[in-house]
Amino acid sequence: MTRVVALLFLCLLVSVFPLFAQQPSSALGPHGFDGGGYLYISAQGPLRADGTLPANFSDQVRQSLDNIKKIVGSAGLSMDHVVYLQVYLEDTSHYRELNDVFASYFPKDPPARGVLGVSKVPEAPLQITAVAVRDLTGKQPVAVPNITSSKAYSLGMLTHDRLFVSTMLGTDPEKGTVPQDPAAQVNFALDQMKSVLQAAGLSLANMVFVNPYLTSQIPARTMNQLYAQRFEFGNTPARATIEVSSLPEGAQIAYTGVAVRDLSQRRAVRPKNMPPSPTASPCVFAGDTLYCSAKSGFIPGPNGGVYSASTADQTRQTMRNLLDNLEEADMNFDQVVFTTIYLDDLKDTPEFAAVYRKYFKVTPPAQATLQQLPSADRKADAQGHYPDLEQVSLIAIRASANANIHPLP
Repeated sequence: MTRVVALLFLCLLVSVFPLFAQQPSSALGPHGFDGGGYLYISAQGPLRADGTLPANFSDQVRQSLDNIKKIVGSAGLSMDHVVYLQVYLEDTSHYRELNDVFASYFPKDPPARGVLGVSKVPEAPLQITAVAVRDLTGKQPVAVPNITSSKAYSLGMLTHDRLFVSTMLGTDPEKGTVPQDPAAQVNFALDQMKSVLQAAGLSLANMVFVNPYLTSQIPARTMNQLYAQRFEFGNTPARATIEVSSLPEGAQIAYTGVAVRDLSQRRAVRPKNMPPSPTASPCVFAGDTLYCSAKSGFIPGPNGGVYSASTADQTRQTMRNLLDNLEEADMNFDQVVFTTIYLDDLKDTPEFAAVYRKYFKVTPPAQATLQQLPSADRKADAQGHYPDLEQVSLIAIRASANANIHPLP
């Protein structure tokens, strides 16, 4: 009898193992979240269902996309519904190979796409997140006359209510070169983002969220000064400014973003403990969807700073800062559908997760976790300030008759 029981247990273990192998590598959230007319897909790496890794980079990209395809299919949709993909690469020298796979995988009207180089991802050498729209009405790629189109991605992708903007690099669009002057690079990137918006019949005022990605070659002050000139003071998009290891084609700065088509559906949210900013609103609504800027363990106020040396303690402050934003919008963590988590060291994932999970009553949101740079020196400076060991940005959906939210199976 004991042998029979053991055999049955072994069969059960074998049958469920593929389900465990398909879970997101960081195990911080489900495969995806469905809400507000969109699917938000957690970062998918290149592992097959049996846990093995394809031998070459092209097959690794295809496997990551196949993993996304399976999740999208479980929600009753197809890859035609995917409107935006975010690719995190440990080595951007594979950019051309990436484009070749994308061009073959999406032979017609490919999604908008962001690509950046990072230090580490949970499943080397890449991970990909995705956003899919349920209603294909209004879905249309955006072309710009003075920017060369790519077969691998659309410069922008319109849906019934939003525009998703691909990575706009700080390169000269006519020459295809990277200027020496950091300010010129910033302006080229912003000009190209503006051109995509204009081609879609929108303006920078329609932006609700922007990701500036920059390397150490771009001074943050230069970027912020030029960026602030493009937006209305105190009514800027939500923003997650991320220093990265590298960008495609030798660029040193790039922008991606999301815009709302109807300006009456756009509303910025700012907690009372935060003064207006020339560079970022804490959160901005696009209809029922709230896009929130990245937050760290920074304690706000006149004597603000990061005063904790541990990832766990910084995470507690980060979640408090994010909750301030959500509460100002009359929302809470149970309405969050996606988070992007930036860690100083992926080895800190368990320490981060132990705190992070406590803020979600039932199921954490879909997510991407990455280490964008080599680990920092964790010593305090002369003022007792420590470096950021984690940052989190989020997307949440306000409860309404049209915004039922739930995790994907």
